[in-house]
Amino acid sequence: MKTKPSKSSFQSNSISHVSNAIFNAVFIIYCIVCLAPLLLVFMVSITSESSLVTNGYSFFPSEISFSTYKYLFMDSEKLFRAYGITIGACIIGTFFSVLLTMMYAYPISRKSFKYRNFFSFFMFFTMLFQGGLVPWYILYTKYLHLQNNPAVLVIPALLNAFNVLIMKTFFNTNLPDSILESARIDGASEFRIFYTIVVPLSTPAIATVGLFAMLAYWNDWYLCLLFINDAKYYNIQFSMYQALRSVEFLTSSHAVSIGSTSSELAKLPAETLRMAMAILGIGPIIFAYPFFQKYFIKGLTIGAVKG
Repeated sequence: MKTKPSKSSFQSNSISHVSNAIFNAVFIIYCIVCLAPLLLVFMVSITSESSLVTNGYSFFPSEISFSTYKYLFMDSEKLFRAYGITIGACIIGTFFSVLLTMMYAYPISRKSFKYRNFFSFFMFFTMLFQGGLVPWYILYTKYLHLQNNPAVLVIPALLNAFNVLIMKTFFNTNLPDSILESARIDGASEFRIFYTIVVPLSTPAIATVGLFAMLAYWNDWYLCLLFINDAKYYNIQFSMYQALRSVEFLTSSHAVSIGSTSSELAKLPAETLRMAMAILGIGPIIFAYPFFQKYFIKGLTIGAVKG
């Protein structure tokens, strides 16, 4: 016969109204502190350049202007194409990055794999020493012929040693050998064990590594700088980087300009452009966090080993 929890047990697990109010106040303040910089960046991005020079940064701009966004959307086709390149690289790169990371980390996490120490050291060694920029560039341009190819925005970042170590540690601590051994006794192959047992139990690790990979692909502009010369393959980060450099070049020439050219250059957004680029750069990727958080929490419950 089940016994009901006593009233004293509920009281021992509860907190007072004063403590609850203090905790709520602390977390509300913490949320405000986290959101305030983002709000300030947005407000600066819609402030007129002249007002920003006169009054500085403010949550309440004296003169609101969307000229910066109009400047960025002057060539909207180019901007949306850059977004498409970045989103495509994020989706394809994240999928194959997580897949390759799991396929490398799973064998080296099993004690039955004879060469696991060698391959673990081989991956860890790349975190300390690299071949250098010149051989790396020659490999992708001369031998793989990936210059001006969208695939070059995906392939170099497919496998990350740090992500492999994260996945390997998860496999070591959260995949009991008894479950895998039971599947082998039932006649399951290693590939079947991997896709039907290992993958469903690894949802938290997949969400974590997937988020790291997606952020890396979204924020990348260096690969585009090195390997892409065709403007139709520019990603969003490199496109905004070019827009910023163009404005900086024009405004730096302002001192030697005369007449109407000088007045036109003075109207170009400089400081507000940086803030608008930050908003456009982080805006879409914010929607990825609730998606990964949902599957991360779900993985904590479904991926647990039931006794």
